[in-house]
Amino acid sequence: MPAELSPVLPDEIFKIIFEKSPGSLLVKADAPHFTIMAANEAYLTITNATRELIIGKSFFRVFPDDDDDPEDETGARKTFAKVIQTGQKIDIPSYRYDTRDPETGDYRVRYWSCSNVPFNGPDGKVAYILNTIAEITGEVNAKEAAIESENRLRLAAEATGFATFDWDFKDEIRLCSPQLAELFGHPAGSRLSSIEAFQKQVLPEDKQVITSAFNEALKTGIYAYDIRVIWPDSSIHWLSIKGKLVTGERQKPVRMLGTVIDISEVKRDEIRKNDFIAMASHELKTPLTSIKSYIQVLSKKLAANNDAFVDNALSKANNQVNKMTDLIHGFLDLSKLESGKLQLKPELFDMNKLLGDSIAELLLSTYSHTIIFNDSNILNVTGDKEKLGQVIGNFLSNAVKYSAKGTKIMVNSTITDGFVIVAVTDEGVGIKLKDHKKVFHRFYRVDNEKIKNVSGFGIGLYLSAEIVQSHKGKIWVESTEGVGSTFYFSIPF
Repeated sequence: MPAELSPVLPDEIFKIIFEKSPGSLLVKADAPHFTIMAANEAYLTITNATRELIIGKSFFRVFPDDDDDPEDETGARKTFAKVIQTGQKIDIPSYRYDTRDPETGDYRVRYWSCSNVPFNGPDGKVAYILNTIAEITGEVNAKEAAIESENRLRLAAEATGFATFDWDFKDEIRLCSPQLAELFGHPAGSRLSSIEAFQKQVLPEDKQVITSAFNEALKTGIYAYDIRVIWPDSSIHWLSIKGKLVTGERQKPVRMLGTVIDISEVKRDEIRKNDFIAMASHELKTPLTSIKSYIQVLSKKLAANNDAFVDNALSKANNQVNKMTDLIHGFLDLSKLESGKLQLKPELFDMNKLLGDSIAELLLSTYSHTIIFNDSNILNVTGDKEKLGQVIGNFLSNAVKYSAKGTKIMVNSTITDGFVIVAVTDEGVGIKLKDHKKVFHRFYRVDNEKIKNVSGFGIGLYLSAEIVQSHKGKIWVESTEGVGSTFYFSIPF
């Protein structure tokens, strides 16, 4: 029930109303004037007014009200009239009323919320209205900025083909942009019936990719993976999903948000590129094999001549052919890897023997370094012997290439926590900390003046990393620039 007040308010009640209420103004219900009877300090401060200028004056003379818009129901005149008519409190959550800056004289955009409480006189009719205001300019500006940011994000997503999603596991709230349905082959804006419905469109062989990415996100908070989906018209499309997984207590997932984009054309280009590399590399193998055969025949034919120059020239030619052969094999493996055709052939073998054989093979072509490996124990593991031999060969050849002649190369194998760890240490130029992870990226070459003349395409370590990871192992490097590097890989024992 509205409180009853006499036309003249007692001082005690006045103090309670105006000293305890933030931004309060007492208006007499003498429509259409609505005379201002009293104002507290907070009201005067936030409106840049003075008591002398407003007390006893019409509210609309002090605060001009524009009621020209018939659709606007937030105007003070309409609001006061409704309070008198209904005898009920009326709140206006948000309205704009600009005030003049007393220092500059310029008007400043300001937003307010207000409450209008009626007080009845002895006759039971509304005699006064308590108008209490609070400035919400900051909140309104923040909200408008958030809306503008959201609109920009939406326009950017539409322009780039991105779709966004936000999935709250706890409340089962699933928010996604209209583009998400299109990326799964459905009409734009189609309602997301369930996550399971979309997951059914994922190719069965790619579902493990999602599981692995989710498990990794539980550790890092970040997930990123590419999958293939089947559209309703039976066509296959590649999607790239990236985002963040939010976890709560005990690492329990509570929210997932991210972006989705169609990368089908990029994947098709990669397939065409890999097919070209595979075809070109295969065609290059035949003439190289012939050249190598001719060099071997010449070496045997001219061996009796004891011509040092000829022997040296043929030896160098043979080395260059071997380098070219290794590069071609690398490109072939790269194309197979990226097209999913690189198959492992696991077998039980002795890792230490493989290390010894790889070192012996390297020493056939280089006498510039001392390689130390003394472990003669049998270390049986299961894996693709040929592919892991490539990894070891890559570690060893890099150690030779990136360290000075006459330096030592140390090879070690150990068993730690159920993993066989192989390490190759050199005394070479070393690698900057910022490049430690990048050296395993495809085609990445370290920017270092000391090695700018060293040949290579930056695929050896990339292939090594993929081979090791396919064995459920890890690959990494520890290095100090100017001191040397140790390359490691581990596979389950």
